[in-house]
Amino acid sequence: MITDGETALRLIVSAILGGIIGYERQAKHKSAGLRTNMLVSIGSCLIMILSINLYGRVQGLTNADPARLAAQVVSGIGFLGAGSIMKEGLTVKGLTTAASLWVVSGIGLAVGGGFYVSALLATFLIFAILVILTRMEATLYNKQFVNLVVTSTDKPEQIGAIGSCLGSLGVSIRDIKIEESNHMILFHLVLQFPEDQDVNCVSARLAAIPGIYSVKCES
Repeated sequence: MITDGETALRLIVSAILGGIIGYERQAKHKSAGLRTNMLVSIGSCLIMILSINLYGRVQGLTNADPARLAAQVVSGIGFLGAGSIMKEGLTVKGLTTAASLWVVSGIGLAVGGGFYVSALLATFLIFAILVILTRMEATLYNKQFVNLVVTSTDKPEQIGAIGSCLGSLGVSIRDIKIEESNHMILFHLVLQFPEDQDVNCVSARLAAIPGIYSVKCES
């Protein structure tokens, strides 16, 4: 059985470790940020603690498996991760965020089981992968990031048309925010351009889409 004091310690540690990963995701304006990752880690930790304590109460009285309840976290987190994945044209985004949610749940389970060293090491490795490898990818592929604001009519198919257009040009959508203004829709896009792609050319192609009123480049 896990004491109340130990339970509080594990929940706090899981919140901190999940927050470290969530901070990095929040800083990059991802759909699952600081609060989401902390909640996933705490929830996973709590379920693991509950599994251990429940088994402790029935140990010797039944052949119940203490890992069955905690195991549902691994599969159940997939539903939350799926919500962070978006498809724009030929490009799928959000896979890294979904993977980080999945692995953060694993960190919460590890802390809940009392494996502090494993959880700390995993957190360090994940943070290093998300921060260092992202910079290495940007340098390796030599791509530039551009912010565009696309003003469009309020039609549900517009986001698909924009994604398809950008996908055909080899431009990736790194982040997207949608705002409604005066019966119009403003798409705030953070785009990753390949080295040989021109911003003016992409803007012209977007402006040619029916229903698009303007395309502006932000500094």
